Amino acid sequence: MGDDELPALFSAFCVHPAVLLACSGGPDSTALMELAARWARLSPAAPALFAATVDHGLRAAAAEEAQIVAGQARRLAIPHAILNWAGPRITGSIQARARTARYALLVAHARQVGAQAIVTAHTLDDQAETILMRLARG
Repeated sequence: MGDDELPALFSAFCVHPAVLLACSGGPDSTALMELAARWARLSPAAPALFAATVDHGLRAAAAEEAQIVAGQARRLAIPHAILNWAGPRITGSIQARARTARYALLVAHARQVGAQAIVTAHTLDDQAETILMRLARG
């Protein structure tokens, strides 16, 4: 993506003094963080960027993945926090409950850093998969 395309992607966030980038470490959120950092360097109107990674405590590799994201954010000069789920053990419909826990942590952190928006990255494939899963469940 060229620098000239970045304003079309991110200019809607200029109304906020700060935004929180939700970064899992996957390719979508890694691209989001890289592109947002590049845009912020080029645009004097860009909001302050913050990043956060949620570790639900569901996978052993999650802590290491969060550290990798922290290193990427550091390289991009974006303040980063690892948010650890400390609530009750997530059981049952794990994906739905993990999502609820994740957004609760992200909202709390956004308030803490003064971010008025939380930005997530999802490809069209992700959205199509979500719709298909919901249709399959009825």
